[in-house]
Amino acid sequence: MRAALGLRRWRHNPLRRTTDLVEAWVALTAVVLFCVGVPLAGWIAGASAHDSLRVAVRVQEERRTQTTARVLRPADPPANGTGTAESGGEERLRRSVVARWTAPDGSPRTGTVTTFRRHSAPGDTFSLWTDREGRPVTPPMRADTARAHAITAGLTAALLSGLLVETVRRLAVRRLVLTRYARLDRAWAAVGPDWGRTGTGS
Repeated sequence: MRAALGLRRWRHNPLRRTTDLVEAWVALTAVVLFCVGVPLAGWIAGASAHDSLRVAVRVQEERRTQTTARVLRPADPPANGTGTAESGGEERLRRSVVARWTAPDGSPRTGTVTTFRRHSAPGDTFSLWTDREGRPVTPPMRADTARAHAITAGLTAALLSGLLVETVRRLAVRRLVLTRYARLDRAWAAVGPDWGRTGTGS
């Protein structure tokens, strides 16, 4: 609103310079972009990301199967003698075990997998996700996780769009200010030598 009022004021001001009018238009354009363009860019980016992630979730759910694995024995410790227990945080809860599970085609599989169970004794069972070939994979992405990623993408796009608009506005205003200074220097160079000599008879 202030940009629109400023533009109207400069249009009818006899002291208006061309750069003043251009600056008012730049400000008005920036306001419109902030109010319309930036939210629109965020919405488009968020919607596009959500559509892509929703497809990814559906594909993962179709190609991954949850089964039950049975622990056979603890996995052999790493050769360097360090395990996940030294990593800290959530890694302390991970355990590598040798387990047996059934592939989607019904064939038995055995291999080393990671479980988040604190204690995994032989005979214990836990849920395991596999691909169509029966290989262990991570669980499919949840719908709420995909939605959160889409919201983050939309907010990031809106923020970057806003920063771009503000950067362009500042560069344009800076260029206008430099243009004003250059014109003022030329005008002063033209009249400066005669400044104060009026009526001296020289």
